Amino acid sequence: MNDAAFIRLSGVSKTYGRGQAAFQALKGIDLSVAAGDFVAIMGPSGSGKSTTMNILGCLDTPTSGSYRFQGVQVEQLSRKQRTVLRRHYLGFVFQGFNLLARTTALENIELPLIYRHEAAPKRHATARAALELVGLKGWEHHNPTELSGGQQQRVAIARAIVTRPAVLLADEPTGNLDTRTSREIMDLITGFNREQGITVLMVTHEADIAAYAKRIIRFTDGRVDSDRRNGEEA
Repeated sequence: MNDAAFIRLSGVSKTYGRGQAAFQALKGIDLSVAAGDFVAIMGPSGSGKSTTMNILGCLDTPTSGSYRFQGVQVEQLSRKQRTVLRRHYLGFVFQGFNLLARTTALENIELPLIYRHEAAPKRHATARAALELVGLKGWEHHNPTELSGGQQQRVAIARAIVTRPAVLLADEPTGNLDTRTSREIMDLITGFNREQGITVLMVTHEADIAAYAKRIIRFTDGRVDSDRRNGEEA
């Protein structure tokens, strides 16, 4: 693998539990991602894709092996240092939107900026700009119960990109959406990858959603089963 890779997993294993109850979710994963890539991660339930995303998102650490992010060995960072890395370099989009119910769209988007202690005037302006980027200008003061599923996911994407992250991690971002809305959301994510150079790592079960990616990695039983550029023969 290329040591200059933007993201690199080397021999990463993850075991949960101990003794007879131990479960090895990952079995020596080797994976390299270049800056600006768009990777779809696929595989059946229990194949290790979500565990891999948690490690990549600094939400979990490997039992063994190495995770390097821009040359930094992440598993050797303290919990506080990993939190700083998340806040400054990573954005997250989830299937369930994960918006605060009694909070306006604008306030939801501002949350990552609050964690970074940005002053209120700058925070408001940056969040408004992010909301406009996802096509929801004028919806600043609506709370999630007043928004459609697609609009809620747009707010979630705006929240994810408001800090201008280097990497966007998307876990089944269209799982709760209809076909037309799914296409709109994927067009948004593709646009951020193409126009802003944001590296995208996306878990999906759907082949038509994976088709938006530049590269498809398939997991089986805790291992990488295949890794190909989109359009290549499997």
